[in-house]
Amino acid sequence: INAEYMGHFLSVYFFFAMAAKVLTIASLPREEVATVLELARDVKAHPQRYAGAMQGKTLLMLFEKPSLRTRVSFEVGMTQMGGHAIYYSIADSPLGKKESVSDTAKVLSRYCNAMIARVNDRKTVAEFAANATIPVINALDDFAHPTQMLADMLCIIEKKGRLEGLTLAYFGDVENNVTYDLMRAGALMGFNVRVSGPGTVEAEVLAEVAALCAVSGAKVELEPDPVKAATDVDIVYTDSWMSYGIPADQAEERVKKFTPYQVTNELMARAKPDCIFMNCLPAARGMEQTAEVIDGPQSVVFDEAENRLHAHKALLIHLCR
Repeated sequence: INAEYMGHFLSVYFFFAMAAKVLTIASLPREEVATVLELARDVKAHPQRYAGAMQGKTLLMLFEKPSLRTRVSFEVGMTQMGGHAIYYSIADSPLGKKESVSDTAKVLSRYCNAMIARVNDRKTVAEFAANATIPVINALDDFAHPTQMLADMLCIIEKKGRLEGLTLAYFGDVENNVTYDLMRAGALMGFNVRVSGPGTVEAEVLAEVAALCAVSGAKVELEPDPVKAATDVDIVYTDSWMSYGIPADQAEERVKKFTPYQVTNELMARAKPDCIFMNCLPAARGMEQTAEVIDGPQSVVFDEAENRLHAHKALLIHLCR
């Protein structure tokens, strides 16, 4: 076997052996997240430079939960970069029934260049990641939402010029995938996070966040008083009170529980004058925030939503090089 062939073989082997698995935003080191965010800014500013970045490559999109922004942004992103995306609904063909998740992951790795999975249970994504030989991206489960974090951080950088040293206050469900990954994102990238709302953060998340904060110097804290949480912050963030999968008959009870944490103009007035308002969408006016807030001058929710496209494109380019 000649040296050139062996070199090619080893490069392919190590790509498959080391294919990235993005299960939470902290799956990527801080420097790698910064690289993806910088790439996303260039992708957004100069999309024509990346028109062939995914030429001949296929992304498989596995969906167990409903989606608008995630599905459309990944599919449009692949099309814009010359690649192809396949939508596969596992709501109609449940994983792990006729074939094990591990076998499915191994088969799909033979066909595709990367995979995203939007599922109900973190164990499903973890099993895919453990058995796939291609990049696997968690497109939302019950534990994390890393692709949303990339879009959020890109938006914050655009509006504030940096991440490090800023303070974000989150209002809403504390036991939530977005909440957990916002905590991880701040701890990883060096911005402070205050979490205010009902519920209990899992001990595993608290330990992970504490370890990340010890390195970055960020401060992530649980603040039950929404007024204290909002005081002098740079970013106010909220999420739906009725996330996908929560039964409709729980709505009345949840509204009572979450109303003290609704983002209003009065709460926004506690933040810095140049504070921005974020919501990962979908949003319900009169629920997690008032219409005056989400439709007001401090709201950046549609810039945030647009950035799903650019952040996803950058992540795919980065993982599939």
